Amino acid sequence: MQYTNLGKTGMKVSRLCLGMMTYGSKTWREWILDEEAAKPFVKKALDAGINFFDTADVYSLGESEKITGNLLRHFGVRRENVVVATKVHGQLSADINDRGLSRKHIMDAIDNSLKRLQMDYVDLYQIHRWDYNTPIAETMEALNDVVRAGKARYIGASSMFAWQFMKAQHVSEMNGWTKFVSMQNHYNLVYREEEREMIPLCIDQGIGLIPWSPMARGFFARNSKSGTETSRLKTDGFFKELYDRDDDFLVAKRAQEIAKERGVTSSQIALAWVLSKPHIAAPIIGSSKIEHFDQAMAALEIKLTEEEIQRLEEFYQPHPALGHS
Repeated sequence: MQYTNLGKTGMKVSRLCLGMMTYGSKTWREWILDEEAAKPFVKKALDAGINFFDTADVYSLGESEKITGNLLRHFGVRRENVVVATKVHGQLSADINDRGLSRKHIMDAIDNSLKRLQMDYVDLYQIHRWDYNTPIAETMEALNDVVRAGKARYIGASSMFAWQFMKAQHVSEMNGWTKFVSMQNHYNLVYREEEREMIPLCIDQGIGLIPWSPMARGFFARNSKSGTETSRLKTDGFFKELYDRDDDFLVAKRAQEIAKERGVTSSQIALAWVLSKPHIAAPIIGSSKIEHFDQAMAALEIKLTEEEIQRLEEFYQPHPALGHS
């Protein structure tokens, strides 16, 4: 396994992060795997040297956090040997305050997350999205207090606009509060809008980039709009909001061409492309099939040439902002 610092922090993370959204309860999403089915994936990740696990309170409404904590304990992992990340923002119940980034919700949410994880702290506590109904100063002060209380070691953010991210950083800097060290943004071969503002900002500020959906939710396994769909694609309403444009399939076809030349899968080529970017710390991979996990691990060894990268990027067309809400 390869390791890198998360941004300009001293914390080392594996070059791949195992996303735990896939593991939880089928009552939340049909394609989710339960705890027993999740065991071999976590075991394989640990055996492969992955030390970075990402979940969120909203994944299976808390069940993913429970499984993350249970399985790390089940395999006898020492707490200090793993980097555990979770998130706050999503709606967890019908209660009016059980959502968002208010001080009330953040303080309640971190305690509930730690109970589900069976941990005293998380290494990275992230805001899952921007909260337009809460002043950012309130949010950042609350996150600072979470860190000062020892309940989180670092804080991070997820998909938002660059001006929002910088506003949050500025508020914290002006007040001497903890600042974000990472950005978990939407970034892959068929969605590269982050290259306009957010990625240059993060490079300039030394922010660790840990993109979600680096293989576009299984998009590269398809070859046309009428291609075979997995159970997840059939039930993941978010998928077609993100990837279903004609020019997206041109990019996918080029990935398939290069994959055929190399004797690998197009999904591996897509992941290798993300890993080829020196500013990316650790793409977050999700896996519901062991062979897909093995393929993601093998992608770490695929070194694309400059010519191959240019070919992969040739057909990209601008997209509207996707994934910020």
